[in-house]
Amino acid sequence: MDTKTTGSPATTVEDQRHAHNPKRDPAMPVRLADLEPYVGLGYLSKLFKLMAVILLLLLVSEIITGLVTQGATSIPTLLGEMSRLVVLAGLLWGSGDLALLLIDMGHDVRATRILLGRQALHQTGSTGITPPSGSPRVEGGSFVERGPR
Repeated sequence: MDTKTTGSPATTVEDQRHAHNPKRDPAMPVRLADLEPYVGLGYLSKLFKLMAVILLLLLVSEIITGLVTQGATSIPTLLGEMSRLVVLAGLLWGSGDLALLLIDMGHDVRATRILLGRQALHQTGSTGITPPSGSPRVEGGSFVERGPR
């Protein structure tokens, strides 16, 4: 009988996980901390960009209100306000883009950390994790007590 069709649920989940990523190295697992997204920076980026859009909408409404109430005499005042609000909206939009850049940098750093760990694993042939002295070590799937050194 085939274990994929009649196996336990844990077996089918394990098979699906390996089928999803066949190049996964079981000797070098990826920690969950390495896969966590930067949720806070994403929200911060959206907040800054939303604030920039609100400032531009405020600028449009201020121009309309100024021209309706005072006409052409409000143009010098509106030019000063317009330049100030456009610069502030640009800074906010740029801050949002910087937050997205920080997210991309974080992904690159995490990928580099994972790849360097895998390279070290393949060079040394070990997991890179040394058990504390006095703890049992694993050989062939069973625990073996360490003798005196």
